[in-house]
Amino acid sequence: MKDVLLIALFAFLGAAAAGLLGAGVLRLLRHRSLVVSLSVVAGVAVTAMLAGTLTVARAMFLSSHDLYVVTTVVAMAALVSLATAVLLGRWVAAHSRELTLATRSFGDGGIFAAPAGQPTAELAELARELAATSAKLDSSRERERALEASRRELVAWISHDLRTPLAGLRAMAEALEDGMAADSGRYLRQIRTEVERMNGMVGDLFELSRIQAGSLTLTPVRISLYDLVGDALAGVDPLAREHGVRLIGDRIDEVPVVVDGKEMSRVLGNLLINAIRRTPPDGTVAVAAHRSDGGVVLSVTDGCGGIPEEDLPRVFDTGWRGSHARTPPAGAGLGLAIVRGIVEAHAGRAEVRNVQGGCCFSVTLPAA
Repeated sequence: MKDVLLIALFAFLGAAAAGLLGAGVLRLLRHRSLVVSLSVVAGVAVTAMLAGTLTVARAMFLSSHDLYVVTTVVAMAALVSLATAVLLGRWVAAHSRELTLATRSFGDGGIFAAPAGQPTAELAELARELAATSAKLDSSRERERALEASRRELVAWISHDLRTPLAGLRAMAEALEDGMAADSGRYLRQIRTEVERMNGMVGDLFELSRIQAGSLTLTPVRISLYDLVGDALAGVDPLAREHGVRLIGDRIDEVPVVVDGKEMSRVLGNLLINAIRRTPPDGTVAVAAHRSDGGVVLSVTDGCGGIPEEDLPRVFDTGWRGSHARTPPAGAGLGLAIVRGIVEAHAGRAEVRNVQGGCCFSVTLPAA
């Protein structure tokens, strides 16, 4: 037993010396190629075995012939180990270069295509993560292009919608100034109407800029959805009467929500005004609210005739106003974008779907 312990001790001392030397070499070469590192690891393993063997051999006073045989065996093992390490290293390095080139392609705006046959599980996992990241970047680029397009459309529409009333205001002001207005009171009322419309447009732009900048400040309070919807219906009732549209709000559950009352009133107002303007005379706009598994769902259903399927994903985009047939005389396509921004600020979501005879806008909010 004592001899065995001595042999183990000598072998450990020899192998430890080789291991410490190999660790120092690896530290010096840590920034070099993987082939070099694998070669050093293989060399350390063989050297450690050789050092331990030689130490034990000298302690056991083996003959020169026996020592030569042991050294030759270890040397052959070293050659095989080094050759295997070099082959493995070159294989992994080659696939790493392929992965680098593929990564560079999607970094320049392309799509990442993972090279086939990754040699290790780690590289395969890295390739999958890079493919997922590439897909997210591509989706982000698409959203950015769509957002930029909607912004350009918004600027064009805002310019058009402001130019028309400004031209009318200028003409009416000149007529009043020259004393050419037969009915000055009518001119003044028209000027006030146009100014209020432009003021609402500027207010929408300011609200949207706060939402997009992340500076919208909410003051949430516990409030009954029944009272919130009731106030909103009362506010748009004159507009509904003017357009000959019937409002229905008899399916409102008295469920509490924690929201900013002012901002959510704006959400409901925008949805109801949008629905009333899109619904033909003698049509119906219905409001419903109920509790569901995902929270509290508030919906506004109109009689607009539906939205083309290809336009449904764009309904809440900034500047979207639909087809010319459905575009009202006023508005710059900001109302629904404001709705989505305010709802998402409340950790909710806004959706739209087609129903028979029209479409249904739904807002889902966290339950109180």
